[in-house]
This record gives sequence, structure tokens and C-alpha cells, in this order.
Amino acid sequence: MASAVDSPGAAAPPARRVLRWGNWRLALLLFVGGSAAAIATLPPSASFWVAGALGAAFAGSAVVNAWGRYRGGLLVAPALALLFVMNIFPLLWSFGLSFFSYRANRMAVPVFVGLSNYERIVTDPVVWDRLQTTALMVVLTVSLQMVAGFLMALLFAKQFPLRRYLLILVLTPMMLSFVAVGAFFRYYYEPSLGLLSQFVRLFTGEPYVLMKSVWGARAGIIFADAWMWAPFVMLLILAGLVSVPKYLYEAAAIDRAPAWRQLWSITLPYIRGLLLLAVLFRTIEAFKLFDVVFLLTEGGPGTSTETIAVYVYRLAFQYVKTSESTALSYILLFTVIVLTNLYLYFANRRGQEA
Repeated sequence: MASAVDSPGAAAPPARRVLRWGNWRLALLLFVGGSAAAIATLPPSASFWVAGALGAAFAGSAVVNAWGRYRGGLLVAPALALLFVMNIFPLLWSFGLSFFSYRANRMAVPVFVGLSNYERIVTDPVVWDRLQTTALMVVLTVSLQMVAGFLMALLFAKQFPLRRYLLILVLTPMMLSFVAVGAFFRYYYEPSLGLLSQFVRLFTGEPYVLMKSVWGARAGIIFADAWMWAPFVMLLILAGLVSVPKYLYEAAAIDRAPAWRQLWSITLPYIRGLLLLAVLFRTIEAFKLFDVVFLLTEGGPGTSTETIAVYVYRLAFQYVKTSESTALSYILLFTVIVLTNLYLYFANRRGQEA
């Protein structure tokens, strides 16, 4: 009489079920644990290939598990693999590098130092000074962008002659490259031939150097960034304004409600979600402000306009403190994630209350 193991319908033994090629959970566990053990115990040249082999084994087990059952997943697998190689793997590699002592301009083998880089960054007064400068720039430039974008959206929400052509001109700044914007405003602020200096000279008779003072340099950067990105805010708000029902304004006009009352009771509640979305997008981008600052002032005068993004650049490429720059980058990434989740929390709570 055939045993239960030999019968065709019998279940596979537990050991065979665990060790089969399609067990992607076990492969993932081996990949994570084996890679961590290899990094901690083997030289970097050997640990790289061990982690790569374990990652390839995990990818193969996932493909075997999905073969014949998840055809949709297999179709997007090449795109996911490319995403992993181009985006996720560099992120994981740099994150691991932040726990080592390493400089990119030296051939020395990285040395594991644990959380020392993060401790050094968190206790560095220069980092906190750059964060304060960044926070100030973020608040001022985002506020200016929101006000200018909202006013332009109110203007373009109405029909008037040449509206389409004027709208194209207004949207032009956000289509330009950062280099073009930086070059334009460097010539605009130039003390001898710049338009700003020429205008001030009409009243004072002397050339005006905007970038020589701390607040003048900050104002120049804030105005240039707002000039470039206020049209983006305008587009978001304009999309909300054109969706407000017209009959609400007609009813308010019949009740003789003033314009400010219509704005407060009708317009703002309808576009509140898009306003918060614009604040989120522009806050995240302004927190990473680098291009305009570097092109206009390079962080000067002194370090008064050096944002945290410029400081990360200096750490990585001028001071060649590779591990510290990666640690600071991940602290900034964590900060942006926290800000995003706070926005989503308050947005969901407002939606539930409504």
C-alpha cells in the first residue's frame, strides 16, 4: 500500500515546503540577515558580492513564486528592477554608508562607526545655524509665492482680452532652467548695468549693490525663487477657482454680500485643499533650495544665505566628508517625511470633520 508521502495528492513535507525555490519570504530573510552579517564581518569587496548574490537569489525566488500566478506582476518586473537599480539601491547603499567613516577622495577601506556620524551632525552648531537660515528662507519664499499665486489666480479666473497670451507669459518662468533664472537675476542685480541699480540710481545718483547686505541678499534670493514658482501655485489655485459653482456667487450677490465675504465664505472653503497642497509642494521644494542660492550668492555674504542644501554640497564635494554628508542627507529626508505626514494627518482630519 502506497504511503501518504508517495501519493500524488499528498502535501509536501515541511522541510521541502520551506526550502522550495518560490519561498520568497525565506529568500528575503536571508537577503536582509546575510547582507547585514556580510557587511559587519567581511571586507567591503567581499560583502558587496555576497549582498549582490543574496539579492539576486531573492529576486529569482520572487519570479519563481509569481510565475504562472501573477502575470501582471511579471510584466512590470523589468520596470521595478530598473527602479531598484537606479533609485532604491543607491538610497540603501548611501544609507549604509552613513554608518561608516569614509571619504570619497581616499582609497582607505570604510570603517564601521555606528551612529557617530549622526551624533556629530546633530550636535554640530553649524548645522543648526544652516537649518535656521533654511527655515527663514522657506517661510518667506513660500509666503510670497502663495500670496502672489493667489492674486494671479484671482486675476486669471476672469475673462478679459489677451488673457490666453498673458497667461503664457506668466507661466514662462517655471519652464526655465535654474541656470537661466540664476543668470537672469545676476544680471538684474548687477550694480553697474543691472535694472535694479539703474532704477535706484535715478533717486540716489549712486549704483546700488543689493547683494552686499545680509537681508538684501536674502531678499534677492526670495524674490528670484518666488518669481520662478509663483506661477505653479497660481495653476493649482486656478484649477480650484474655476470649479467653484457660479450659482453660489449669484446667491451671494442677491443677498448683497460684499466681495471679502464671498471670498471668505465661498472661495476659500472650495480651494482650501489645493491651497494646502500648494503649501506642501512648495515647502518641500523650498526646503531643498540650492540652485538659486548657489548661482546668486554661493551662500554669501559670509554664510548668511547658506541653506542646508548648500551645506550638504560643501560637506560632500568641497570638504569631502562623504559619510557625514550622507548622514545629514538622511536627516533631511526624515524631516521632509515628517512634514509630509503631518500635512496628510491634518488634511485627513479636516476631511473627516467636514
